[in-house]
Parts: sequence; C-alpha cells; structure tokens
Amino acid sequence: MRRAHPGAPPRGTGGRTLTSVGAGAGFDGNRPADRTVDRATDGTTVPEPVGAKEERTQSKLWHITLSVSGTETPLKEVRRALEQLAHDHPFLLTSRYANDHAEIRYWEEARDLHDAAAVALRLWGEHRSSAKLPPWEIVGLEVIDRETYHQRIAEGYGPPPAAPVGVHPY
Repeated sequence: MRRAHPGAPPRGTGGRTLTSVGAGAGFDGNRPADRTVDRATDGTTVPEPVGAKEERTQSKLWHITLSVSGTETPLKEVRRALEQLAHDHPFLLTSRYANDHAEIRYWEEARDLHDAAAVALRLWGEHRSSAKLPPWEIVGLEVIDRETYHQRIAEGYGPPPAAPVGVHPY
C-alpha cells in the first residue's frame, strides 16, 4: 500500500479516496462474496474478490551492474555527477568512469528480477536532472541474485575487482 501525505490523493485515482470499512460486530471470519471492503468518498463501494488473500512475497537482494555511455564529457563533471548520484541513491556501492562511459554497481532490494531490473533501468533517467548526469544512454544491465553473486566470487568468476566503495576513474 502506498503511503502519502495526509490529504494527498493517490496518483491515478482522479481525486477518489478509498477508506477501509470495519467488519462489524457480527463478523465471524467468513466473508460472503458480495462483502464490501472499501468505500470511496463518493459513496460507492468496492466488493472484495471471493477468496482474496493478501500476498506477501519476501524481497531479495539483487546485485546490479549498470553500464552507460555517450558523448565525451569532462572527467570533473562526470565525477561530480556520479558523486551526487551516490549521495542521492545511498545504496550505490561503487562507480567507475571515463569521459565517455561509466559503470555503476549497487545492491537493490526487490521482490523479483523483473522489479529489480525495472528500478535499475529507471535509475539513470530519474536522477539525470537532480545529479546533472551526462546525457548518456544505458548500454548494459546485469541483475543477479545474492547467491549467484557470491558463487561467482567464490569460483573466481565474479566481476573484476571493484575499487573501494565510492566513485573512481577506470
């Protein structure tokens, strides 16, 4: 469930706000198919689907390697932008950069690979303005689960040794 500031309608609801309706004194744990669980501010009710269960999928850690490249940009600007990105996105582990490409590695918590990849693919674009990132394109993405990452390291096939945490030139 998305939490917002009091009085702020959820995005995409067109100003409609849903609130919970209590079960009532006679509730015995068996919900009829037509039981209503939410009431909109306009008075309409929303029926709960028969057999609806709240799914709780545990999230996992995913190791992300995002590669970007584009036109040459002065190294000082690239470094400053990546440092700002690391400040804005505190889970950033390490960045390596040159004047025309960069690689960013970090851990992402997500339900599954699809969610982790979607977040990773938005990272560069969403922070482009705030961090003043170069107008580069994403040219590579690797998303692996924690177990695979550690297995690769143990077998000696992991990613090339990263510089210490932070932003470093190639």
